[in-house]
Order: sequence, then C-alpha cells, then structure tokens
Amino acid sequence: MMFCERKDLGIRQLLLSFILHTAWEVGSGQVHYSVLEEAKHGAFVGRIAQDLGLEVGELVPRLFRVVSKGPRDYLEVNAQNGILFVNSRIDREELCARNPVCSIHLEVIVDKPLQVFHVEVEIKDINDNPPVFSVKQKNLSIAESRLIESQFPLEVASDADIGANALLSYRLSPNEYFTLDIKNKEEEIKLVLKKQLDREETPELHLLLTVTDGGKPELTGTVRLLITVLDVNDNAPEFDKTVYKVKLLENTSNGTPVVQLNATDSDEGLNSQITYSFTSDISPDVEAKFHIDAVSGIIKVKGYIDFEEIKLYKIQVEATDKGTPQLAGHCRVVVEILDTNDNIPEVVVTSLSLPVREDAPPGTVIALISVSDRDSGANGQVTCSLSPPGPFTLVSTFRNYYSLVLEGTVDRESVPAYELVMTAKDGGTPAMWTTARISVGIDDVNDNAPAFEQPLYTVFVKENNPPGHHIFTVSASDPDAQENALVSYSLVERRVGERPLSSYVSVHSESGKVFALQPLDHEELELLQFQVSAQDAGFPPLGSNVTLQVFVLDENDNAPAVLPSQAGSGTSGSPANELISQSVAVGHVVAKIRAVDADSGYNAWLSYELLPKMGVGRSPFRVGLYTGEISTTRELEESDSRKQTLLVLVKDHGEPMLSATATLIMSIVESGLSPKTFSGMSRSAASAGLGKETVLVDVNIYLIIAICSVSSLLVLSLLLYVSLRCAAPQRRSEYENGKPTLMCSSGIENWSHSQQRRQKGFSGEGAAKNDLMAFSPNFPPCPGSVNKGDPKEENTNSSDQVSYLRYFVCCHKTVLSHV
Repeated sequence: MMFCERKDLGIRQLLLSFILHTAWEVGSGQVHYSVLEEAKHGAFVGRIAQDLGLEVGELVPRLFRVVSKGPRDYLEVNAQNGILFVNSRIDREELCARNPVCSIHLEVIVDKPLQVFHVEVEIKDINDNPPVFSVKQKNLSIAESRLIESQFPLEVASDADIGANALLSYRLSPNEYFTLDIKNKEEEIKLVLKKQLDREETPELHLLLTVTDGGKPELTGTVRLLITVLDVNDNAPEFDKTVYKVKLLENTSNGTPVVQLNATDSDEGLNSQITYSFTSDISPDVEAKFHIDAVSGIIKVKGYIDFEEIKLYKIQVEATDKGTPQLAGHCRVVVEILDTNDNIPEVVVTSLSLPVREDAPPGTVIALISVSDRDSGANGQVTCSLSPPGPFTLVSTFRNYYSLVLEGTVDRESVPAYELVMTAKDGGTPAMWTTARISVGIDDVNDNAPAFEQPLYTVFVKENNPPGHHIFTVSASDPDAQENALVSYSLVERRVGERPLSSYVSVHSESGKVFALQPLDHEELELLQFQVSAQDAGFPPLGSNVTLQVFVLDENDNAPAVLPSQAGSGTSGSPANELISQSVAVGHVVAKIRAVDADSGYNAWLSYELLPKMGVGRSPFRVGLYTGEISTTRELEESDSRKQTLLVLVKDHGEPMLSATATLIMSIVESGLSPKTFSGMSRSAASAGLGKETVLVDVNIYLIIAICSVSSLLVLSLLLYVSLRCAAPQRRSEYENGKPTLMCSSGIENWSHSQQRRQKGFSGEGAAKNDLMAFSPNFPPCPGSVNKGDPKEENTNSSDQVSYLRYFVCCHKTVLSHV
C-alpha cells in the first residue's frame, strides 16, 4: 500500500511540474519559471531560447550557455533546442531551508555579440517532509493534587516544508484525563487536565500525540507521552512572565548575560527552593549556544552567535522545586539575534571577453560581475565603483549584477593594458568593502602605417661600384604589434629612361638594405631618384614611401679627347696642318687645340703642355696652359724651319691623371699670303684700354674671388653655378669679316659637347634632372697652388689674360641672364 502511494505521488509531482510551469515574462531582462522540487532528471522547465527571443539555429554558433551561481548545477539547457530541464535532484529544504520564496538564479550568456539574460526559476514545495518532534518520548511528572484545568506546555512539532504543507494539526490519543489546548499551532500547545488524577488508581498514563500536516497526501509524526502521577506537592513554581523576549547582537562574546529569569513558589521549605534548567527536549542548537545558571536563573552566551546562521532562538525553561514530589513551572525565552556588519561583500567576475580589440565600439561588454553580502538590511546593501578613471564603466543590469562596459575608445600604442580595481562597499557602520582586480589587455589592430624618420634621403655613390654593392639602408618603424608591426620593403617600380628601375637597384625585403645591381656610370646617370615602399603584414596592410636621391660621384675614368677643328687639327695619329704668315706678330694666336673630357669637376679640368722636341732649338711657339691656344713667343726668322711639328699633351686633373696628345704641323708661308691668324687680344679689349698688366691683375683678382673666397654663401653659390656653366673655359677666334672675334660661348659649347654623351639624372618620376651637387667647379685653381709646378705659365701673356677675363665677364652676363 505504501508503494502505491509513493508511485501515485511521483506521477502527481511530474504532472504538477508541467501544470505549474508559468508563462515567461521579460521585465528588466528577467524570465521567470517554476518547477516542483524532487522533479526527476530531464523534467521540462521551459523553452528558454524561444522565451528569450533567440533563434534555435544560432544557439551553438553563439556559444549559448547557462551559468548558475549555486554550488550545483540543478538545471541545464539543451543547446540544440533551447529547452531548460532539471539536471539533478532539487531539495527545496536543503536549498532554501524555510524561506517562503526559493529561487535559483541563472545567467544565460550568448556571445557574438555578448548578451546576458537573467532567469529566475522558483522551486515549488511538495509535501515530502513529515512533521517531527524533537524527541520520541516526553516524560511528564504531574502531582495528583494538580487542579483541573491545569495546563502543561508541550513542544510543537516542526515541518521542513512550507505553506499548506507545513500547516500542522494535533490530536491526542483518547483518554479520560487530558485534552489539548491549541492556541497557536506554530508557537505552543498545552496538555490540559480535565479530570482529577489519583496516583493510587493510575500511577502512570501512556498517551500518543499525533501531528498531521496540510499536504496532499498528508504526512504525520508522533511523540509518546509518559505521564507519571506524583504525590502531594501542591504548588508549583511560577515565573513572573510566561514569555521572555530578548534581543541579542550577533558575535556577542562568551559569558555575556542574555536574560535573568525569575520564578517563585508559594510553598515553604524545600518545596519552595527552585532550580532552573532547560527542558529535556531542548534543541541541540540552543544547548550549544546558551547556558542557564541553575540557582540564579541567568541565561548566558556560551557559543558563537551568528545572525547568518540562526536569526531566532526559542528556549523552553522550567523551574523545579525541591518538594516531594517535585513540581515545575515553565516559561519560554525568545532570543532575537540582531545583525552586525561582520561580513565583507563578495565579488565574482565571470565571462571575461578579453583581450579587448583596439577598434571595439563603445558599449562592448567586457565582463559580468556579481556581488553579494551575507548581512541584512543596510549591512547587506552593496554599491560598486571602478577605478582608476578611464574608458571603462560599470553598468547595473539586475539586482547585484553588473556589467563591465567599454565606454570610450582604447589605443594599444598608448596604453597596452588596463589594471582595473572594482570596489564593492556595503552600507554598514562602519562600512566594509572588498576589491577585485581585473586586468584588461588591449588587442592590437593594424591602425598604424610604417613610418620613416624623414621623407627623403640623399645618398652619394662613386661610379664604377661593384655589382651588388650596398649603398644605403632604409628603416621604417611601426608602433603596432606582432604581424601588424612586421615591416617589409620593396621598390616602387619606375622606368629610368628606357630601362626599369629594378635593373639598377634592389632592396632587401626584411633588412631594408639597398643594393646597386650594376656598376653606375656618372657620365650616363648622374642622379638616380626613386622610392622605397615599407608595408606591414597586417590586414589590411598599411604602408608608406620614402624617396632616395642617389648621386653618382665622378671618378677619373675618361681620358681627354681632342676634337677636330675647322682648320683640321687632329690627334697624334692624324696631324693637323696650320698655315702661318712669317710676319706674324709676337704673341699672336696661330692655332687652338680643342679637347673635352667626359668626366666632370677636376677630372674634366684640362691643361695643355707643349712637349719639347729632341735636337731642336727654342721653339717659336707656346701653348696656353688652360686655353689650348698656340701662340708665337718670338718673331719668326728665316732660319726657322718652314714646317714645324708641335706635339701637345692634354691632361686632366684627376687621380690618377689621364692624358691625350695632339699633333699640329705649322707651315710658315710668305707674308704676301693670307693665312688664318688669331689675335691674342680682341679688339674690344684693346679699345677698352686694358693693358697687359691691368688684365693680369684683374684676372688674378677674379680668380681669387671665384675660387678661394668662402666668406659669402651667395657669392660662392653664384660662382659655383657660373663654373658649372663655364667649365674648363676656353677661347676660340673665328674670322668674321676678316677679323678675329672672341666668342664667350666657347667654353660653354665645349662643356655642352662633353655632356651630350651623358644621360641626365632621373628622378623618381622618370623625368630627366640636372642637380648642381652632381658637378664640381671646372675652373683653374687658386693662384699659387696649381701653377707652382709650371713657372712659365705664371707669366701668361696679356693677350691671353685679357681674353680670359673678357670670356668670364661674357659668361657671367650670359649665366646671370638665365638665372
């Protein structure tokens, strides 16, 4: 029969769990369900995904999960269909004791994006606990002299259930002496004497007290009453109060008095001497926490009083006299425990979404935080704060639940990590608090492009470098991290003339070293301008460019070349013939050697030297050191050979020096003929009244200012530009209307002729470009330096000097007009 009742009970519980499933509601982000305790594993609780508005198909990809704050996972959710079910046995009495409301709070978390829902599942009570008495048998001693209607208090039964399941009713087994007086079923029941006792007739009574709860089915408990009838001691002690109510702070130290009881007995002698004690059916909790002095009736604390453990103690006390038989009076002491602020708040951090990306938008949830305090009232009210100030804030989402939320923007390059301190403080006096540290790392995104220290670098490289020669190293830095800061280098491909840039240079992708892939030729390429790109390995990749200007420096790798003149001058292999009148004046220019050098600067600065012939007397001719003009040193005599062969050595000023030779055959003819003649001084110079000494002094002064002065940057820059335009100045005389004329453009034409063989420098855009830094001044050295080795050339005839001066003046005017 018991088996059938249990089986029917289980079926009714399961059916009732479905019936009691309440419709969910969303209010402040909370969903409510209810389930009966003792429900079996797998029992349906609710369609939590559907009730939260989530699609079943996205539960697994979004990492749908349920987090319970309790020590056990009583409930579980099926991630495939979103149904909440019972995972393990739920004992409401174990979980919530006698609290009228018992709930399990769940956090439902889904990621991508992170969302948090609060679910409250109420545990409904079933009648699974019978009412019980603290003892199986209670012994009472009652004097036969006690009057009818005398009352004897009995301890009430307790039921772990709540509500109707804990509504108790009592009944006494049938007898003729006693009945029950029930005023408050939860507080006290009394045994009332309804017939005078007679010890001689009935020395003992055996009664059964039965208690029944209000559940369905009903459950019962019993206690046996053994009543011993005592002989005459007809006055029992009486307390001055039936109930003593006391308030006691928790954590009260041992030995602290709680209450002073007072009982009196109207008898005399031993019958009036009273001893105090707890009743025999006293609760073990009371016996562990309190002690009563048998003589004084003072109840003192003897254990640790904790409000969070027990909030109210009910103590049954009896005062017994020493008469024969002994009589006892009874009272009840109710001790209410008052809370003190003795528990610090507790903080639990869950569901950390770390690290935080730099580009995370404001409002991103970083962590979920729950706080609690075991105290009550203001002592258990917790407020939270976050420090230090920054881009994070705490947002209260539900009762004692907070979210750590990104409020502003974060930059890993400025702050790679945040050390946050959350402080939970209660409202007690004095207040108690606790802290929780949260380390929030910032995850890098590729938001910084590699950067060079400067936008342009100037590099000087000597020509004829070996292939693969390292000419420069570029370096870019990226403040990002890991692959976002991994920089690789590459050329920005352009065309340099007819050829691609990659045929000239290359850059190592990792080190940034720039190499010249082939020997560079100053005469072909004076300036190579290009760009190198630096790109990181982030996604998407970021990059920047830097410009390199590579100036190819000249080396003396080209020998002078003698140019053919209109008169037919040539090299040593093909001598040129010049006709000279015998009556030519001393110092007259009779011929001119024209030579060019493909190099630049001092490597292209040419000097001319007349090589002596063996076995021949003093030659009537000389050559200008820098002009290449052949002039007479004396009057021609009859004894002079009619054909004179001149061998002219043309040298540059490079290291090492390179040279070439030119051979001229000078044919002397009679005065009546009209040979081509050259004037050592132009008519314009003569008409200007410039004497030889004046011209010499002026030329020296000009050269000193042009070459040696460094006092003025403007003058030096102007003279440098003029020198570049008039490199290796030379004169030439041509007959115009039968008269020799000085042309100031001769030196420029010679320089331009040498440059026609060179390819101009190319910028990064591929356009031809001449840069003044790629050239060196091409003019004679300062007096007293270069000419020391040739004292003969120091006394250059006035005709040469005047022409040289006028050539410079003409060139300066021409250049300044272009400037």
